[in-house]
Amino acid sequence: MDKVRLFDKTFRPFIPYEKIMKAIDDVAEKINGDFRGCKDIPVLLCVLNGSIMFTAELMKRLEFNCETVSVKLTSYEGTSSSGKVRQAMGLTADIKGRRVIIVEDIVDTGNTIVELKKILKDAGASESVVCTLLFKPDSYTKDIPLEYVAMQIPNDFIVGFGLDYNEIGRNLKDIYILDE
Repeated sequence: MDKVRLFDKTFRPFIPYEKIMKAIDDVAEKINGDFRGCKDIPVLLCVLNGSIMFTAELMKRLEFNCETVSVKLTSYEGTSSSGKVRQAMGLTADIKGRRVIIVEDIVDTGNTIVELKKILKDAGASESVVCTLLFKPDSYTKDIPLEYVAMQIPNDFIVGFGLDYNEIGRNLKDIYILDE
């Protein structure tokens, strides 16, 4: 794995693809333990655009019927969160009375999770749980539990495996960290 340059920034290798896959295997096993054999059809909520790769990999490992729905929220500008979450695209299906597994690429401050929980409650979801590929515990300021966390990472800016820097870098299969 070599360093990559995106616009004006250089990123160095941080989490290799194989380690990401192992973390997804482990988190999928936990979800399967909780949902296997369920009679309802839970909804996997892919939070666009960052969660596309994670959602695709997670879905392949789930051993119960589920429906995929998307929503797009935004709060990042460049390398930092603006702190204001706005809905760029609403839910792509009716989730009234359904159990929802929120699939996030990364949880840092928790502002997006708060907004998602509100959107789902307003839309009539019977329950919602959070599954995130990456979690930054040092920047999390909310008291909402994160039921499924694949990996914890330090509070650094990262790209790859769906995560971007001004919309590029999502296609990298490994995860890279800002090389200051």
